[in-house]
Amino acid sequence: MKLSQRMLDTVAAMAPEAFARRMLEEGRVRAGLTRHRLRLDDGLEYVYLEGGRGEPLLLLHGFGSSKDNFARVAAHLTSYYRLLIPDHIGFGESSKPAEGDYSPPAQAERLRRFARALGIERLHLGGSSMGGHIAMTYAALYPEAVASLWLLDPGGVRSAPRQPVWESFKRTGRNPLLVDSGEDYARLFALLMSDPPYVPRPVFEVMARARIANREVEQRAFEHFGRDPLEARVEGLPVPTLIVWGEEDRLLGVACGERLQQLIPGARLIRLPGIGHLPMIECAERCAADYRAFRAELAG
Repeated sequence: MKLSQRMLDTVAAMAPEAFARRMLEEGRVRAGLTRHRLRLDDGLEYVYLEGGRGEPLLLLHGFGSSKDNFARVAAHLTSYYRLLIPDHIGFGESSKPAEGDYSPPAQAERLRRFARALGIERLHLGGSSMGGHIAMTYAALYPEAVASLWLLDPGGVRSAPRQPVWESFKRTGRNPLLVDSGEDYARLFALLMSDPPYVPRPVFEVMARARIANREVEQRAFEHFGRDPLEARVEGLPVPTLIVWGEEDRLLGVACGERLQQLIPGARLIRLPGIGHLPMIECAERCAADYRAFRAELAG
């Protein structure tokens, strides 16, 4: 029997952390993903999800989020590809060095070592928001190691018009991506998605507390990310690229996608009406179908 939202709130309130863990695990099971750990030679540890068979597809989450942001879309991909979905260093369950370098080049270099530790020299690469910035940086640094790019509302473009939220940040100093309270997290959640999934209120509060606890690392990561404009790095990038953009993205407007399409030769841009910043969550089945079609075209 499917519980109503009110009943889910009541059940979740009995043990919020346990209920949140159960929700994540159920999403992973549905997607055919299992959780793993990998320690690099410098001692930094990645926690990642893996599932499926076929050519490797490395998926990179955005700022402040985690590997489980890809669980919905992964359910439509693990029958076709071998998925590897890590928490970035500094986020989720992976290592969070207080003085770490969280710039896209540093993250890309670590991910290259992560892939090679798994015996993978060449892969397909996807990324959402900040993860898209890191994915493009990876491809620019190691073009021979990247078979294709899948970019979901990626960050890093500075030469396109900015959304009003960033003008507000410039004026007030209030960063919309950093979380100091439950109210901040609620505002961010509403900003990111036009059609968000339902999350029981007690679970929502667990998620907010995790963001608050990681606030100092996220501040550092945001500063490093913000000092890394992307355009010169990706202009002329010789990697087949699919760009996906929610037309209702209030964080990074679709003009950024249009700019990337100009910079990356042959890049294809898909615009999604009624969708916000996280299409792999808001319209997972459509995103997966478009991606599979892209990969089929590449295969010829």
